[in-house]
Amino acid sequence: MNNDTFNMSMRKFLKQVGVTSQQAIEEHVRTAGLTSGQLKAKVTLTFEGSDFVHEVNGKIDLD
Repeated sequence: MNNDTFNMSMRKFLKQVGVTSQQAIEEHVRTAGLTSGQLKAKVTLTFEGSDFVHEVNGKIDLD
């Protein structure tokens, strides 16, 4: 494994996840007309062909 290639590829993937997730959350908040409260969020990461599962749970404050 080439660590430089791996790190760059992983950072590119995580940037894509972050940017597209933020856009999706913002769109949901707008279309749902949400202005206050919290969104309980969960992200699940899996790898095709593997039983690997990583979950991240959190809250997003709207006000």
